[in-house]
Amino acid sequence: MSYDGADAQSDATKFGTPAFYASLGRAFVTMCAVIPFLFLIEVIDRGIGHGRLDAAGGIIPHHLYGLDGVLFSPFLHAGWDHLYGNAVPLILVGTFALAGGGRRFIWSTLVIMLVSGLGVWLIGDPRTVVVGASGVIFGYLGLLLTRGLVERSWWNLAVAAFIGLLYWYQLYNILPTDQPISWQGHLLGLLGGVIAAILFRRKKLKPQPALYAPTLTDG
Repeated sequence: MSYDGADAQSDATKFGTPAFYASLGRAFVTMCAVIPFLFLIEVIDRGIGHGRLDAAGGIIPHHLYGLDGVLFSPFLHAGWDHLYGNAVPLILVGTFALAGGGRRFIWSTLVIMLVSGLGVWLIGDPRTVVVGASGVIFGYLGLLLTRGLVERSWWNLAVAAFIGLLYWYQLYNILPTDQPISWQGHLLGLLGGVIAAILFRRKKLKPQPALYAPTLTDG
């Protein structure tokens, strides 16, 4: 009986296996390491940049000079309260999204950023500057929920439901509001997560027939 890379990957996504817990632990440590990087950016912005990084790297809808914010805005925040509010949810949903595989996590994140960012640039208020990781957070939530459906993974469905229960009071932020919140980024981030889950879904491996070598015996 052989045990190859595909078997190891399958074990890493199977709830209760040592490989699963190891993958989850590595993902948690990785996401925890991302947060100090975001805080460092905020320190630079508040200390040296005097808040100018937000205007320089944020999404400014309908303006070409605000289009680069599609890539930079998730790393910027409009103050410490904004960053604190995003830090814990980002660790939580990011950990479970990353535990499903590093390569598809990276590609999924890029899809979420593009769908959310370009959508905000197209339909957002041109009088605003949009920054923050909340679009990516909603994207990971959509990713986990849809991944559970398309891959028939009760584990991902349970995680998405659990996170939804923890942050149900935030879900209304995907609806139009007069508050200074980019509901477009949240809604389109969620959509980006759905798209990413479908594009990068893991196909179930078909069982291979076992091969038996002939055994010579004395007759």
